[in-house]
Amino acid sequence: MTFVETETFDLSKLNPILEKYRSEGRTQLLPALWAAQDIYGYLSEPVVIAICNALGVPFSEAYGVIEFYTMFYKEPVGRTIVRVCTGPMCTQMGAKETLDAICGYLQVEPGETTEDGRYTVEAVECLGLCDHAPAALVGETPVAKFDIEKFSHGALEDIPPAPLGVIGGEPRWLTGRCGVNDPLDIDAFEASGGFSGLRKVLGALSPDDVIEEIVSSGLSGRGGAAFPTGLKWRFTAQAEGETHYLVCNGDESEPGTFKDRVLMEGDPFQVLEGMLIAGYAIGARKGYIYVRGEYYRAREILQKAIEIAHQRGFLGENILDSGFAFDIELRAGAGAYVCGEETALFESIEGKRGYPRLKPPYPTTEGLFGQPTAINNVETLCSASWIMAHGADAYRTLGTEKSPGTKLFCLSGDVRHPGVYEAPFGTTMRELIDMAGGVVGDLQAVLVGGAAGSFATPQQIDVPMSFEGLSETGLSLGSGVINVINTDRDLRNILVDLAHFFAHESCGKCFPCQLGTQRQLEIVSRIAQGTSKPTDIQALKDVIFTMTNTSFCGLGMTAGTAIESALAQFPDMFDVS
Repeated sequence: MTFVETETFDLSKLNPILEKYRSEGRTQLLPALWAAQDIYGYLSEPVVIAICNALGVPFSEAYGVIEFYTMFYKEPVGRTIVRVCTGPMCTQMGAKETLDAICGYLQVEPGETTEDGRYTVEAVECLGLCDHAPAALVGETPVAKFDIEKFSHGALEDIPPAPLGVIGGEPRWLTGRCGVNDPLDIDAFEASGGFSGLRKVLGALSPDDVIEEIVSSGLSGRGGAAFPTGLKWRFTAQAEGETHYLVCNGDESEPGTFKDRVLMEGDPFQVLEGMLIAGYAIGARKGYIYVRGEYYRAREILQKAIEIAHQRGFLGENILDSGFAFDIELRAGAGAYVCGEETALFESIEGKRGYPRLKPPYPTTEGLFGQPTAINNVETLCSASWIMAHGADAYRTLGTEKSPGTKLFCLSGDVRHPGVYEAPFGTTMRELIDMAGGVVGDLQAVLVGGAAGSFATPQQIDVPMSFEGLSETGLSLGSGVINVINTDRDLRNILVDLAHFFAHESCGKCFPCQLGTQRQLEIVSRIAQGTSKPTDIQALKDVIFTMTNTSFCGLGMTAGTAIESALAQFPDMFDVS
């Protein structure tokens, strides 16, 4: 497939953007590509050449970047792109039937454009709307529980956008303002305690004091790796380098996870406050917040929040007359699950394909642009903001000794009220499911931790949801996913959806993951179809072992975790004798 060469493009529309980005070179490649695609609808050869000339990027490398990300288009597409989520959680709730209905009404196949050029329909992986499943993205608008009847009686754009979603639990330390305050009302944010942690930090504490308070709190990363946050900040602060960077990872792409979307859309100033506190602690003057491409609404809200914070003196030079200077730049991903891996995210910000880097060196010494970098997930930074406002001792009043504080859990699937539920660590899985209204039907299994997580049986749902409690049961917390599956579902089909997700999202950098995810999908598909052979089970175990132990990054290392747990927890399902 080549770029279109025959069309004439008015490049004058692009020139102001190129002038804006020219001085920063390749690091602005993704923003330039996004801006160009917004103008022209797709990335033609003349447009890409103009971008390459302005930024000093070889055409072949720019082409490679465009090919890597699923949200960039090299050929014309419809004026509105309808992305129907067919990820594991949406498929469980009827996404494929929704996709078929939409394609049938428009008389197109997935990936095709209607004859009038109005719509292109795509089947995509997880959109981070699992609480609204089956969900879709219509242009830039998230749509909940897609209703084909509404679509067939009017323009697709007239369907109302999905709400923020159900938010529950107690106490609402991190989510108390979500769905209550106008997310861009900075006065309401301050009136409810917002920026009090930042004022305390800048008014009386040294960077070392901040780090010690975070260490004392026991806060660990909420993205899945659970590395102690205070230690990460200390290592970054102590690292030698001309510039230190702070990166907020908002590339929430794990199927079943949508908590960070709720925080970014519902309380963006809390995210910025956490970034400011972390930046001060590690000696950074610049922060980046990288938000997945599909989160259009979150990006819009965050960008406005950044502008408002600038106007009110919370970003820029001499913040709150403290002498501290810090700025935040928002970057949009473009459709790549692997960019949730920290080093792949750095590569993306730097204008490259999102390939993970070899570690060590670790980001704390050689991260973004080769400089010491602390990268934290959205929930982690919001937790740090709360801790600095209320103190480490207050944070430790809830949770467990090894898992202090609260956690945001994402309940989806066969529960009555899917949503984000904030609860102290140690709350049992059963209690969280009850918060979400209980199981619809009879419980068959629970997928804990997301697509890279593991399955729990009905006999295990009284497990305390803490790092140590889950570990003792052989489960993992991951990003806090609790996907409930009732007995009406064929669990083998769910495993096919999980295998398909990883096969689709493998970046291809290493063979164990690239080939292993494909082979895993083939075997699991045969099992689901009833055409497997007795040797397939051992072959599947061998593939998972190889991926887990030889893949380059965490994507391949965990691509078979859920399926491996299903083999152990539900052996009868795999009986092919």
